[in-house]
Amino acid sequence: MAGRLSDVRAAVIGTGFIAALHIDALRRVGVQVAGVLTRDAAAARASGHYPRVYADLDELCADDGVDVVHVTSPNALHFPQVSALIAAGKHVVCEKPLALTAEDGAVMLAAAERAGVVHAVCFNIRFNPVVHHARSMVQDGQLGVPRLVHGSYLQDWLLLDTDWNWRLDPAASGRLRAVADIGSHWLDLVSFVTGARITEVFADLHTFLPVRRRPTGSVETFTADRVTDVEREEVRVSSEDAASILLRFDNGARGVLTVSQVSAGRKNALSFEVSGSTAGLAWNSEDPERLWIGRRGAFNELLLRDATLMSPAAQRITHYPGGHAEGFAESFLGLVETVYAAVLDGRQPAEPDFPTFADGVEGLHLEDAVLASNETGRWAPVRRDT
Repeated sequence: MAGRLSDVRAAVIGTGFIAALHIDALRRVGVQVAGVLTRDAAAARASGHYPRVYADLDELCADDGVDVVHVTSPNALHFPQVSALIAAGKHVVCEKPLALTAEDGAVMLAAAERAGVVHAVCFNIRFNPVVHHARSMVQDGQLGVPRLVHGSYLQDWLLLDTDWNWRLDPAASGRLRAVADIGSHWLDLVSFVTGARITEVFADLHTFLPVRRRPTGSVETFTADRVTDVEREEVRVSSEDAASILLRFDNGARGVLTVSQVSAGRKNALSFEVSGSTAGLAWNSEDPERLWIGRRGAFNELLLRDATLMSPAAQRITHYPGGHAEGFAESFLGLVETVYAAVLDGRQPAEPDFPTFADGVEGLHLEDAVLASNETGRWAPVRRDT
């Protein structure tokens, strides 16, 4: 479709924490938010925040005025919802993980390609300008040959046995939890920065809280610490609270990742460091304006986000002047701006500069390898034959 962003109409499945970030980004770029589909339709209508609240998925698919749908529902719903949306000719932006299995993800990718729709997966952390600059440094050879990639993604929102969320239910979220929820972001990000694919993993998963006390009512993500006087029931938990993963890359680099949702005081701390043959770099999502650059035989550097000093790729997704902090919300803004350039063009680019369903399938293959390694206690190859 040709025209302006203000001519594009989008709908969002979900109204929770992540859905609100999608809606905010859409409105900031000028896209019309036509409506939402949510399990709590009565509350959504009563809020007055949305022009339309769809009764069901069929009604959303039948709305010819909707061009793009953002899917932020629980993981188990991604496959049926996205499949129906593609069949209805909608462009789709889907939260990660793309599906519960690599096989389903491959079916979704093939369907999107046949339909000719724009398809994207929300690996939004790529769209921090400093991360884009780090990628440009690697591409330009400023680090030499990447040798070691290490880091972590740590949170504490599931630290207590009274903390509960739908992600603890494998029927809704899948067999993996911490790795699928946040580890997937780290794995995608380091491949994006280094340009290298992970070929093998050695994973150790652990559930520190095998029994949790679940509220009998519903609980929104990141609100469990505010839920106190409620009736609870004991529930056994099978998914991992934390993971330690060794990595091998196709360029010969080695890696180490720690993932945790039970690390006290760490709210949303993704960090990575790339050690190259001539220099290194490091970044932390809780201090997103800074890029550490390490050198031998010269002073180390600390780059503060400033479009005038960064690569063209970083400049394109920088929204504010230096000194005016950009953070988590702006990463969604950068993703939406980039994806919707393709939407205006009416087709998926031959070489997309945003994460696609293919990247989503890649993440699912990595998850399969993590599960296989943990079960066998051995290195597991990342199979990409689906």
